[in-house]
Amino acid sequence: MKNLVLIRRAAFAALLWFPLDSPAQVQPQVVHLWPNGAPGFESRKDIPEQSGSYWAKGINNPSITVYLPPREKANGCAVVVFPGGGFKELVIIPEGRDVADFLNPLGVTVFVVKYRLPNEPGSPYTLANVREDAYRSIRLVRSRAAGFNIDPARIGVLGFSAGGEVVAMVAFDKGDGDPAAADPVDRVNGRPSFEILVYPGGGVPKAVPSDTRPALLICANNDQYHCDEVTLKLFEEFRAAGVSVEAHFMAEGRHAFNMGQRSSYEVVREWPHRMSDWLSDQGYLKQPNP
Repeated sequence: MKNLVLIRRAAFAALLWFPLDSPAQVQPQVVHLWPNGAPGFESRKDIPEQSGSYWAKGINNPSITVYLPPREKANGCAVVVFPGGGFKELVIIPEGRDVADFLNPLGVTVFVVKYRLPNEPGSPYTLANVREDAYRSIRLVRSRAAGFNIDPARIGVLGFSAGGEVVAMVAFDKGDGDPAAADPVDRVNGRPSFEILVYPGGGVPKAVPSDTRPALLICANNDQYHCDEVTLKLFEEFRAAGVSVEAHFMAEGRHAFNMGQRSSYEVVREWPHRMSDWLSDQGYLKQPNP
């Protein structure tokens, strides 16, 4: 009987030490970018999404999934993640959830975006809708910075493959909101504080503005979709503009190595640590002032 009492006391003490709202027990939160659906496509918001072992598609009600870091490690940095998938699907687990699994222990809050996919068969969407989703994601996160316990000046973006093209859609503009917008979220600036592009697809701007925020570029030299050429061109454009940029070109790895876990190459498996090194060197992982 005495042992039973001790066990019950220990269990109660554990509850006191790990409260029910402990970050370790909090499930990722899904927040839709627009409460009533995407503008002009509100009637499609209730069409069910499709998902598989690693992918998601049929995105008609774009959203962010919020992954919170442990409360005692949270440092105010946030990363908005755009998974790849050729605008036909989203590689939502290897290039979304797995990013959160790496960055959350570093104190970074992660927001994984489900954006609309113009290359799906029968899709009514265009790249302009993708750009709209991207800006709305950043504005929504920044508008709720206090609620998410993040620093509005340390909200960066990370994109893989087609998601890297999405990053390029928002990285080079001022991102100013519309001060007259009826929706207060649309009044918020949507420009990221930094950008990380991993084997990015798409084109390269004719000239990178000199006030572009710092960038990190990651790619393999033998990328079969020529994203190494895109990455190299971006690197040259950032340098020509005098923008802070760091790039890592790996000899092997090809395309879609995700967070590196499946690769047989040590350098590919370790690339996320180059990202954490860069975030630290740039001061984005610093603890906030009391």
